[in-house]
Amino acid sequence: VQLQASGGGLVQAGDSLRLSCAASGRTFTNYGMGWFRQAPGKEREYVAGIRWGGRWTQYANSVKGRFTISKDNAKNTLYLQMNNLNAEDTAVYYCAASAGIPDPRSESYDYWGQGTQVTVSS
Repeated sequence: VQLQASGGGLVQAGDSLRLSCAASGRTFTNYGMGWFRQAPGKEREYVAGIRWGGRWTQYANSVKGRFTISKDNAKNTLYLQMNNLNAEDTAVYYCAASAGIPDPRSESYDYWGQGTQVTVSS
């Protein structure tokens, strides 16, 4: 599976942004997906996950209620809708695919995209 993340940019605090992750190479519907992020000087952290059918989702406490993960199997695309952004959300965001059950552990994922930068100015 090849993953291509896009949609990052520079926004102001309180703004919204939607990230996309286009998948190709294998049957997208068979994979659970996740979003991770890595801020400068910090370790990569889990943001959200979604199972292959798209009905089960999970979020990190820091984004719960503000971010929404979704998956369009017909378009082979994963999304992350981010609302009410703040400076702490500034990071490079990565999408990842898991042949098993997606969970907060990065080792659960088999394929990774290249990352897209999100910068939130306060």
